[in-house]
Amino acid sequence: MTSGKDIHIISFNVPFPADYGGVIDVYYKLKAIAALGIRVHLHCYQYGRPASPELEKLCFKVYYYKRKIFKDPYFTRQPYIVATRNTPEILQNLLKDDYPIIFEGLHCCHYLEHPALKNRMKIVRMHNIEHIYYRSLARIERNIFKKYFFYSEASRLKSFEKVLECAEYIAAISPDDYQSLKMKFDDVIYLPAFHANNSVTSTPGKGEFALYHGNLGIGENNEAALYLTKEVFKDFDYPLIIAGMNPSKELRKAVEECPNINLLPKAGTGEISNLISEAHINILPTFQNTGMKLKLINVLFQGRHCIVNDAMVHHTGLEPMCHIARTPKNTRETLLKLKDIPFTEEEIESRKSYLNVHFNNERNAANFARQIKMPTNEIIEPLHAVR
Repeated sequence: MTSGKDIHIISFNVPFPADYGGVIDVYYKLKAIAALGIRVHLHCYQYGRPASPELEKLCFKVYYYKRKIFKDPYFTRQPYIVATRNTPEILQNLLKDDYPIIFEGLHCCHYLEHPALKNRMKIVRMHNIEHIYYRSLARIERNIFKKYFFYSEASRLKSFEKVLECAEYIAAISPDDYQSLKMKFDDVIYLPAFHANNSVTSTPGKGEFALYHGNLGIGENNEAALYLTKEVFKDFDYPLIIAGMNPSKELRKAVEECPNINLLPKAGTGEISNLISEAHINILPTFQNTGMKLKLINVLFQGRHCIVNDAMVHHTGLEPMCHIARTPKNTRETLLKLKDIPFTEEEIESRKSYLNVHFNNERNAANFARQIKMPTNEIIEPLHAVR
């Protein structure tokens, strides 16, 4: 029996600690949904992250399932990220009631088209257009075996994507992804990214360095850090800090040749947050233009000047708050222009007027609950729009 106040969330990983892109959105979304008086039944595929007492405080119930790992990633016709998350036990638990279900990404969609769930309210949260994302990973991967896997996975994900036809709603994380998905599927909604910030905390004034941050073990972040090191800051008279775990040997070597660049491979979440606030310029190029980069949202809530390229900010609505630089030369020119310009109270107020509304977790959770017709403690009329 349904209470009208319960929902299942199937997460591709244990979403606490919320310390990288995908799980940040999952954690702060479920936190905001729970704050509306909705009881969250959380299902986590587990690999490398322990069970979390923090999640058990927030959720009505938490289930953990071991993610399967195949020695041969080509063992199945399904995408590897889906085939490793198909535990029959999760279907048994979902069938104990008739509550709505949020599937976090294609990763968790093995049972989306199962006949037993035919009459359930099913929502898929899309964090990326996955086949485009994996093709991008393949493009920048240098290990020939990983490159082949990423191309193969991209092909399988593109074929598997049609399973989204079985969802009542597809919740895109960015306006660009919304437009892309809307061309293929009905009932696509735009649900902005959820994040750790309650309000804009940027401080006026000046810092003394530029900052790039991210998990450097991820190909797209390693590529961005190498681009900044080799093409922007090499032989350039302004200090850069690169903060993030698992830097490649190539990046370490490139940084050693640049005395103005400091690599912090052991910086934790708290230290990176402090660096974002202290930096005069946060610089965030990317060469992967799907999804919404949560580190950009954090920088705009917490930091001062922000330099990005088109791929980072295109059609996000965040363009007016950023300085867009398209080439290494253009990036250096922008750095020179900004390095002596204090960040102002007016710029902070401008960010507040947009971010505190459009990226308000409480408001966006309430709007989402309204769209899927769930009763909550509070319903707030939507103030954001797809651009």
